[in-house]
Amino acid sequence: MVTIRDKNFSLAKICDSGQCFRMENCGGGRYRLVALGRYLEAEQDGDCITFDCAQDEFDLVWREYFDLATDYAEILASVDKEDAYLSAAAEYGRGIRILNQDLWEMIISFIVSQQNNIKRIRKCIRALCERYGERRISGSGIQYFDFPTPGSLAKASVEDLYACGLGYRSRYICRTADSICRGDPDLGKLRLMDYDTAKRELLRLCGVGVKVADCICLFALHQTDAFPRDTHINKVMASQYPDGFPFERYGRYSGILQQYIFYYDLTEK
Repeated sequence: MVTIRDKNFSLAKICDSGQCFRMENCGGGRYRLVALGRYLEAEQDGDCITFDCAQDEFDLVWREYFDLATDYAEILASVDKEDAYLSAAAEYGRGIRILNQDLWEMIISFIVSQQNNIKRIRKCIRALCERYGERRISGSGIQYFDFPTPGSLAKASVEDLYACGLGYRSRYICRTADSICRGDPDLGKLRLMDYDTAKRELLRLCGVGVKVADCICLFALHQTDAFPRDTHINKVMASQYPDGFPFERYGRYSGILQQYIFYYDLTEK
């Protein structure tokens, strides 16, 4: 086991922040997660977080996945104290971190997210993984399913994907999986691109619009200047920032602040 202390880290808020869909609340401050082909359980009590893994796995995988090298205290301190709304949203969202997630998984996950809610997204992705993902057993004997490969989803029929509750998104997933299998675009090259170039490439995929492309850039490519806009964010922009959000002030922190805003608007009430 590995234990850290961090007052700017919250498993609960990360789980509910709308950026990852294979993290589950087990109750009592305990969470389980399937990511990057691995299974992890973690528990939090105040600012003390315990990860059920060896130190070498934590250093190799989870330290980067949870973005532990980034100083989120600095980001919170950068918020304009005169901006009452953003100050409240940032404090409310304190503990959220932008995860370094798998690119392919995020492409499919955010195609599934369109016109969908978090509960249904989780259900759809669980069905996809159980039907098309590789079955694995964790070191503690827990069965879990890896995220399906592009090849496995390219072989699925639209009708089969409909059975997973994906609706009209089934066609998008079939065509996108086929594109990725053909190397168009090449996922390895996408990871090396700057934000604008990566976004243009992602927009070529079937079912990927501007909002989905920005989510992929933020949550998989860790391009934290990406600022996804959905109905929640658009509502806040219209009511709180009619003259535009101050991107010039926040620069590369803009996407992180977007997560605070999204979480605040989604859950505060």
